[in-house]
Amino acid sequence: MKKKQKNNMKRLQYILIVFLMLFSSAEVIAQKDSIALQRKARKLLRQGNELYSKKQYTDASVAYQKSLASNTKYDKATYNLGNALYQNKNYKEAVPQYELTAKTAKDKFTKAEAYHNIGNAMMEGKQYQPAVDAYKNSLRNNPNDDETRYNLAVAQKLLEKEKQDNKDNKDNKDKDKKDKDDKNKDKNKDKKDGDDKDKKKDKDKDGEGDKDKDKNKDPKKDENKEKQKPKPQQGKMTPQQIKQLLESLNNEEKKTQKKMNAKKAKGKKVKQEKDW
Repeated sequence: MKKKQKNNMKRLQYILIVFLMLFSSAEVIAQKDSIALQRKARKLLRQGNELYSKKQYTDASVAYQKSLASNTKYDKATYNLGNALYQNKNYKEAVPQYELTAKTAKDKFTKAEAYHNIGNAMMEGKQYQPAVDAYKNSLRNNPNDDETRYNLAVAQKLLEKEKQDNKDNKDNKDKDKKDKDDKNKDKNKDKKDGDDKDKKKDKDKDGEGDKDKDKNKDPKKDENKEKQKPKPQQGKMTPQQIKQLLESLNNEEKKTQKKMNAKKAKGKKVKQEKDW
């Protein structure tokens, strides 16, 4: 039993030794690969620098990007890529490279340069507020940089001018809007006054028309119309009442006829002979 336990212990020790050997060799290989990649990255960086010095900024950018592919944490390649992009007028693409450098740089001088270049890129894009902020950050890391201080003063002046121009433009827009509103109000008022006048004229015309109609009315015609109107019906009469009414009307008609004859006799003129 003791012999069996001894054999198991030896076997475990052997497995452990083999594992350590494999791990060590893998680590050595990884280190060798890492060193090889770092060397490749440095070589590509040098190639990029040569192209940059010849003002071949596009080719230099490609070399720096390859360098970063071999070593993603290669700060020099990141910063130089930013410079190549900037020189090629790719200002927007340059800014993230400078920001990464400012974030990862270990010394204040490199941070100051990165912020300074961010300010320059922002100035090229006429983004004056971010430029002012970047130059201030640069001076915090390197207060003695006169070039950065000068650039900051220029950026602040341009920012102030931009704010004033925006204020003037806003005031002009507000004034134009007010003038337009006032003009529309006056226009609407004139239109309303015109409509009121037209309505009054139409009303006056209608009134005059009614008066003319009243003038042109024939009184006789109205009288005849009045006569033609059916009289309201009375309740039904008995035969006796009808007879009495007819006799009464007949007597009235006779009296009227006598009066008319008497008037005719009175008014008749006598024809006279002329005596010359």
